[in-house]
Amino acid sequence: MLTVKVVPRASKPGLTVDEDGTLRARLHSPPVEGAANDELIAMLAAAFALSRRAVSIVGGAQARTKRVRLAGVDAQRAAAVVSGLSEPGRPRPPQTPRR
Repeated sequence: MLTVKVVPRASKPGLTVDEDGTLRARLHSPPVEGAANDELIAMLAAAFALSRRAVSIVGGAQARTKRVRLAGVDAQRAAAVVSGLSEPGRPRPPQTPRR
């Protein structure tokens, strides 16, 4: 389980880790009709090399702070990916899956 703070309608999408260790997802999509949630799922799936089906929002679907379940990802792997995202406060380039 991950806790992610979401920033919809961001000018530069990407995942960052704040100075306090909070995972923050900057999304282009507005928080309308699940568009931001869909983009978040795609972004996390790409960052963790998972299928979109393996990522699900289990809490906060209509809030900016979300609880996300990543199927098949243990705590060690999650920590490794999150720590390798970027320096605190520096956005990572967007990772959108290719269709």
